Amino acid sequence: MRSLGNTNIMIKEVGFGGIPIQRITQGETNKVIEELINQGVNFIDTARGYTVSEEYIGNAIEGRREKFYIATKSMSRNYDDMKRDIDTSLKNLKTDYIDLYQIHNLKVEEYNTIFNEDKAYRALLEAKEEGKIKHIGITSHSLETISKAVEDGKFATIQFPYNIVEDQADEVFRKAYEKGIGTITMKPLAGGAIDDGPLAIKYILSKEYIDVAIPGMNTIEQVKENVSVINDKELTHEDELKIEKIRKDLNGNFCRRCEYCLPCPKNINIPQNFLLEGYYTRYNLKEWALERYESLGDAKASKCIECGICEEKCPYNLPIRSMLKNVCDKLENK
Repeated sequence: MRSLGNTNIMIKEVGFGGIPIQRITQGETNKVIEELINQGVNFIDTARGYTVSEEYIGNAIEGRREKFYIATKSMSRNYDDMKRDIDTSLKNLKTDYIDLYQIHNLKVEEYNTIFNEDKAYRALLEAKEEGKIKHIGITSHSLETISKAVEDGKFATIQFPYNIVEDQADEVFRKAYEKGIGTITMKPLAGGAIDDGPLAIKYILSKEYIDVAIPGMNTIEQVKENVSVINDKELTHEDELKIEKIRKDLNGNFCRRCEYCLPCPKNINIPQNFLLEGYYTRYNLKEWALERYESLGDAKASKCIECGICEEKCPYNLPIRSMLKNVCDKLENK
């Protein structure tokens, strides 16, 4: 067990990511939660946007709430909507309090306004004063946003993608850890792009400044596999060779969401398009991904005019234009 930053939340280094249980039943979720208890996993992360995830988890932990620290999150940005979402989460999770409530996927252009009187942060502060939530956190896919959060110190935790091929937040995580801000790594398997789950988890846990990795899990076998590496976090020479091979294999077509390709002249949200294609293809969350893809409107991949400006700015030399065509092939007219 280790403390999640300065929160005094004592958790196992492998937590539970609640996004993939959208594609299983309540009964199967109950079995997964039971295995979490068997393995001593006591940190669960979900979100308002994960359709039935909060409800399934709430039903599964009913009567044994004390065995878990619960984290959830909301995309709401204004005061009233965040207040509503907090109450909805409490109802769904069948609990009187939530240990960590996070502002979900905050973009850098939203950061400076989120603390205004009519915005979401005020609702979170009030909920904390009322005992509805214990701590306030932030998640993002923007390195600049997370960096601002660490400098400001207004959040108890940060959550950001971190894995074998996405290590751009390494220095930010180090700074957060030094300041006592809890460090939570989402996408430890790079959204399903990395096949070797135990090695991916082991890589993350070998970093002393990472408090917890939260792989998405929807089977008992996945829980056992991901937890198995906790007692053996030392990377071997063979592990290092495998890590380099994974990096080499994924280097040519994997978006790290660094956002250097933005802004696009046609205002396409390039990283978001790739993220949703990954949910559709690798997570098998097809309906969920398609719904969010449609909500992009004019920011969809199909608006690409193939000017190539994004490829000139990409530090990883990705073939972005052909990758956007792949998004269209997978997500358009489904």
